[in-house]
Parts: sequence; structure tokens; C-alpha cells
Amino acid sequence: MQLQPTPTLIENLYWITIVALVVSSASGVLQAGFRRFDLFGMIIIGITTGIGGGSVRDMLLGKQAFWIVNQEYFIVAVLSSVLMFIIARRWAVNPSFFLIPDAAGLAAYSIAGTLAALMFGAPWFVASFMGVLTGIMGGVLRDILCNEPPVVFQSSLYGTIAWVGSLLFIGLLYLDWDITWATLAAGLLMFCTRVVAMKYDIGLPKFRFKTE
Repeated sequence: MQLQPTPTLIENLYWITIVALVVSSASGVLQAGFRRFDLFGMIIIGITTGIGGGSVRDMLLGKQAFWIVNQEYFIVAVLSSVLMFIIARRWAVNPSFFLIPDAAGLAAYSIAGTLAALMFGAPWFVASFMGVLTGIMGGVLRDILCNEPPVVFQSSLYGTIAWVGSLLFIGLLYLDWDITWATLAAGLLMFCTRVVAMKYDIGLPKFRFKTE
């Protein structure tokens, strides 16, 4: 399944990416704040979290990074990071609160990555995995820079939700759903499932060596 990059699809991809940038950058700043980094460090991590997943996607697709082609994305990441820095300094924030914008970023970027890959001409299954990489890689880079184990490898149904949601999004498009409704349905399902999984600690079985 491939999508022709019509003006409507391009506009939808733009706004989905903007939403993903804002919430992902916010999660990066909050995680850096709990490490007590200074303003520069927090903004760098916020920007990296915001643009990281899409940059990896574009590199694998052989495209120029989206934020280099259009610097509006980079400006949004910077402004979102600065704004979250100010907000976090004025109001008390629970240390685990960064997982909420992280869940929103996971959902939005998974949709954006899948849509961008389909518009580029990637096969549908490859496009779904591009959605996963776009959704998780910003958080992976954030956690590495904060010297934390990546959330994706230890948290409840993180990458699994991204892949299932990306496949659902493709399925809805195949069924001729409107792009906006398909985005809302798949995105909300990913976000809500991720929040529920965190609340009740629902996850896949973990590997353990068999002991005698």
C-alpha cells in the first residue's frame, strides 16, 4: 500500500509532526530536569527528543532530515523546550510525569512515521516499522543522554503499542477511512493503551534463563 503525497496528506503530516514535536520535546525537558541539567542541557535534550525519531526515519529512507528541509520544525522544538523549562520551574512536577507527554509523542510520531514512509513509497509492513522507529527513537536518545536505561526496553508495552498502532493506522487507510479519523482513532488507542499499561504495569513476558 502506497500513498501519493497529495496536498491534504502533506498538510496532515505537517500538523501531526508538529504535535509530536511539542509533546516529545516536553518529555525530553522533563526527563533532563530530573537530572538537574542546566538550561542549555535541557534544551538540547528536548530538541534531540523532538527531532530524533524523525531524523532516524529520514536517514533510513534516504531523505534529508525533515527539520533541515523545513526549519519550522526545529523552531517548534526549541520553543517547546524553552516553554516546558519555564513551566517546570514554576510548578511542581511528579518525576514520572514525563511519561505522559512521552506516551503522546509515541502515538503522534508513530502515525507521522508511518504516513511519511507510505508517502515515500515504502511497502506497508516496512512503513509500519518506520512508524515504530519514529515513535521510539527520540525517547531512546533522550534516555541515553540522561544516562538512563531506555524506556522502550523496560517499560510497559512501549514498542509493541507503537507497532500495533501503526498497523492499525495502515489498516484504517486501506479501508478508506478519512486520514483525520484514522489518525485520531489509531493515535488515541496508542496513547490510552500506553497509559493503562503504565498504570497497571501490563507488559510482555521478560526473558529469564531456565534454572534447575
